[in-house]
Amino acid sequence: MTETLAQPQRSEFKAEIRQVLDILVHSLYTEKEIFLRELISNASDALNRFKLESLKSQAVVDRGAELGIWLEGDPEARTLTVRDTGIGLSAEEMQTYLGTIAHSGAKRFIETLKELNGGDTQTTRDVIGQFGVGFYSVFMVADEVTVTSRSHDPAAEAAYWRSDGQGSYEVGPAVKAERGTTIEIKFKEDAKEFAETYRLRGIVKEHSDFIAFPIYLKEDGDWKQANARTALWRESPRDVEADKYKTFYQQLTLDFQDPLHTLHFTADMPIQFYALLYIPSRRDYKLFRSADDYGLKLYARKVLIDGTFRDLLPPYLRFIEGVVDSEDLPLNVSREMVQATPAVGRIRKAVVGRVTSELERMAADEPDSYRTFYREFGSFLKEGIASDRDNTERFLDLLRFPSSRTEGEDMTSLREYVARTNPEQKDIYYVLGDDVEVVARSSHLEYFREHDLEVLYLTDPMDTFMLMGLTDYDGRLLKNIDDAELELPATGEAELELPKDEAFISLTAFVKQVLGDRVEDVRESKVLKGGAARLVNPVGGTSSFFRAQRLMGRDVEVPKKILELNPKSDLVKRLGERLKANDKDPLLLVLIEQLFENELLAEGLHPNPAEMIPRLQQLMMEVVKVTS
Repeated sequence: MTETLAQPQRSEFKAEIRQVLDILVHSLYTEKEIFLRELISNASDALNRFKLESLKSQAVVDRGAELGIWLEGDPEARTLTVRDTGIGLSAEEMQTYLGTIAHSGAKRFIETLKELNGGDTQTTRDVIGQFGVGFYSVFMVADEVTVTSRSHDPAAEAAYWRSDGQGSYEVGPAVKAERGTTIEIKFKEDAKEFAETYRLRGIVKEHSDFIAFPIYLKEDGDWKQANARTALWRESPRDVEADKYKTFYQQLTLDFQDPLHTLHFTADMPIQFYALLYIPSRRDYKLFRSADDYGLKLYARKVLIDGTFRDLLPPYLRFIEGVVDSEDLPLNVSREMVQATPAVGRIRKAVVGRVTSELERMAADEPDSYRTFYREFGSFLKEGIASDRDNTERFLDLLRFPSSRTEGEDMTSLREYVARTNPEQKDIYYVLGDDVEVVARSSHLEYFREHDLEVLYLTDPMDTFMLMGLTDYDGRLLKNIDDAELELPATGEAELELPKDEAFISLTAFVKQVLGDRVEDVRESKVLKGGAARLVNPVGGTSSFFRAQRLMGRDVEVPKKILELNPKSDLVKRLGERLKANDKDPLLLVLIEQLFENELLAEGLHPNPAEMIPRLQQLMMEVVKVTS
């Protein structure tokens, strides 16, 4: 322990300082291990300050001493010693910086709390970072703390400061030949784990691995470096080999496949920061993490602030992994919480912009990679269209859809779709469904195929939500082809007025009677060529709400639609003839129910397809009777 040369001077903490200390120890920090990160960060600051001071003056203590940080735990004694060779403190500086908690700011801090709203916990967290009190986090775990320091100034004497964090502290002269600061911590019984070497190593690796100075940890009598020091994201991209990016990604994510894409950049304006971001190669890469465990690792001057900081990317870009490190980021609670300042918003805007630009470049220059990206993460971009009106325009040209013109895995962009349209087409057409193969057989498409009008297939569950934010593109409205009032471009064909078929008129009335209020209306189709029937939305109607509610697991009624029948269909003709022959035929009811539910199924609207099984078996029995 420290040898004193004179009687120490004991001082009482002022009432407001005791109040601040109580807040720090009991209400502020979320994890006790944070204390070591704070002490190491303070030591790193002291080392940096010494480097600057030593350039100004040749008269400094131990000019040749290695710049570093040393940690030594003693589990039996329940102690930890943290030593650095930084700028050091004089006795007067100890009184200033340790005895009064950030100079005389404690009283002003308490007054600020009272002025805001009575000093509740959240307000405390919002303003306490202004007073630089990270050192006092040590009292979360310490029964007693002794700080022994010698200033770099040869004229200054060594001194010590000691406190149990309760009501007082003492300051006095000490014996210390070398420059720097030594902090001796006597742990509380419930915090003795922090004297264990394995625990110290883990904290250094988690929070302080990239501190610029070596951190040495005493293990089995030897000093071993515990931190990597080199932050990959701060290196020049042209100097980093691909294997280094891959290794860092795998350590960061525990995903042992290669990332699909790496984005490494530095920004100087409007705020300086470094970023190393990754796009995983598949959506389900989080084998050992929950889906809610997302966010970038946020560093400030290479010190980890938050392992899952979510405010630098919007939620729909949560699949992106990586780190952001800023020299200029304003911090709250001495690095534990980031203040809600414009700086965070500026970094977020810059990161989103770079991610978008890189995706655009990938789509143009690396179509195979972009196809893989979109297959895995395209639905996230659609989520962004639905939820982020401010950035909708950024992502429109990144969207891809299957369509009536594409085959297999090929998809089209909205820009490509528009470029293929004929001058008469003013809208962009789409059809909603649950599966590309099912949608491709939709009776809605007959007219559009016949007249060479391309239709987008919206079969991703997120497409329904996307349409809430995507109503037009390049001045063209997006129109669902099941809209009964859809205005189609002129085809040059003369519309022939066919004579009314009495059997068909009777059939539409009968079908409407059978289906009752399950349909809005039953009427003749003007667009069907071969299909028997289709369901269309009434004026002002939509099935999007139903799909959205169903995707969220909510019970909702099937939307009422208009059933259109094709008078030229053989099936419809046979039904009309059967009705004319015997309007009491019980099989007619079965056939009409099945016709209606076939269309519900094709539209992806059937609430329970299994209910059709008994009816299908009944129809099969009727067929067997006829053919036997």
